[in-house]
Amino acid sequence: MTSPITVQKFLKNADYPANRDDLLVVAESNDAPEDVIEALETLDESTFDGPDEVVEALDV
Repeated sequence: MTSPITVQKFLKNADYPANRDDLLVVAESNDAPEDVIEALETLDESTFDGPDEVVEALDV
């Protein structure tokens, strides 16, 4: 499992509000490891207003 700090690190430069697909593109462009990508893939179709909301939704 990944940590909140790790998730936020790989979402650097994300433009919010953002949805799951937007966040996956940013994470992949930041060379996120597979555990971060897998965690983001579990997000629902919500729109997130910032990295704290993403981490809260991931429950990491």
